[in-house]
Amino acid sequence: MTNIVIQVTKYIMLVLILLYTLATYRYLTLKTHKGRNRACGMQLFCMYALHLTGYLAIILYTGDHTMFYFYLAQVVFFTLYLVLFRVFYKKASRLLINNTCMLLAVSFIMLTRLGPERAIRHFIVTAAAAAVAMVVPVIVKRMRYLWRFGWLYAAIGIVALGAIFAFSTVKHGAYLSFDIGNLFSLQPSEFVKITFVFFVASMFQTSISFKRVVVTTVAAATHVLILVASKDLGAALIYFIAYLLMLFVATKSYLYLFGGAAAGSIASVLAYKVFSHVRVRVQVWKDPWMDANGDGWQILQSLFAIGSGGWLGAGLYQGMPEKVPVVRSDFIFAGISEEFGGIFAIALILICLSCLLQFLWISTWMDGMFYKIIAFGLAAIYGAQVFLNIGGVIKFIPSTGITLPFVSHGGSSIMSTFIMFGIIQGLYILKQDEVDRIEKERQLERRRQALYAQRYGKGPAGPRQSGEGRRGNPSGRGTNKKG
Repeated sequence: MTNIVIQVTKYIMLVLILLYTLATYRYLTLKTHKGRNRACGMQLFCMYALHLTGYLAIILYTGDHTMFYFYLAQVVFFTLYLVLFRVFYKKASRLLINNTCMLLAVSFIMLTRLGPERAIRHFIVTAAAAAVAMVVPVIVKRMRYLWRFGWLYAAIGIVALGAIFAFSTVKHGAYLSFDIGNLFSLQPSEFVKITFVFFVASMFQTSISFKRVVVTTVAAATHVLILVASKDLGAALIYFIAYLLMLFVATKSYLYLFGGAAAGSIASVLAYKVFSHVRVRVQVWKDPWMDANGDGWQILQSLFAIGSGGWLGAGLYQGMPEKVPVVRSDFIFAGISEEFGGIFAIALILICLSCLLQFLWISTWMDGMFYKIIAFGLAAIYGAQVFLNIGGVIKFIPSTGITLPFVSHGGSSIMSTFIMFGIIQGLYILKQDEVDRIEKERQLERRRQALYAQRYGKGPAGPRQSGEGRRGNPSGRGTNKKG
């Protein structure tokens, strides 16, 4: 009987995430507030229903009724997060808020299935991260002088990454994190990604001259080289991709884009020749059967898990995701694919893609170069993380040890992702305020012209400059100077 119910819940969850994904992309195509509100309502219904269905299956299978209280704690967290965000930030992107909750709901279900103790600890860290990140949008909105601290951002990043290389212990063959007692580990490279983006945006805010590009590239390369020396090549690749794309957005130069890509290709070949663990990962990617019981074990177990789940999945507790090494963090996508199915996994990818599209849309929407580069840089980082994680899990590319944002276990990862989304929300709110201000000025201008025409029987002799004419740069600062 229990197995029958588990199978039923599997299909219910599959239908719910498909409906959620449909509502997500419908939201992106709708223009009216009424239509978007309906799409958001459907998203929330599907998220809460999927979350409930998953935990009903967990409680039924394990017989552990304390999980019901854990489920209630998560419901309270989701509700508070949704309500408080709407109360304090009425103009925030509801799509990003809802997607955050859906990705976390899937994460909590999978992590609880893999082991309640670590899932509870991850939930506590997630709640704390969400509370801290709640203030990020207002900081972005009110602190209009963030562009002035370019070299400070660079110094913070280089010192933090240097400290990892000098003082951290080796984990999984790389210098990754500091252990804070027995409580948790801190991975500075997750947070330096954010200061790195702010540094590049600050440098290209006022000038994109060749000299400025060279100086900025040297500082950016210092970040990347420290990560390479620390053998954290996955993070180094993310920083490189983000910088190359931000440089292109700022300069519009294809020479920089293709020249940087060529330099990156050469660096990849050198990394293969210099670092033995890079050679191992590439060889395992090419032929995991060459060492099936050793280095190839992880990717083979991942592929077995995905294949055994098929399109519809085995159902919660009907697979063996715990056989996949580091399934809670780097390879959680394999566990999700096995028990929830390939269709569910594709829907999860589409939800992540909708977040990326929202990031990119906000980047194109911003007028000021500082804010535009920040949004695009964060989009590049988020997109690269999703691609590198899932690509490594399905053997599309060699494994890089990158986590899946909002889904994988990891305190530093969850905190940095919340901050990234908070920054994007701050930019979105900032632009919405500007749009509302311009619209009010237009309405006042139309009202003034109507009163003038009513009084004198004709329009004003010369139209005043409208709000659109004074629009300028939302950052309130100068324009880029080439040359």
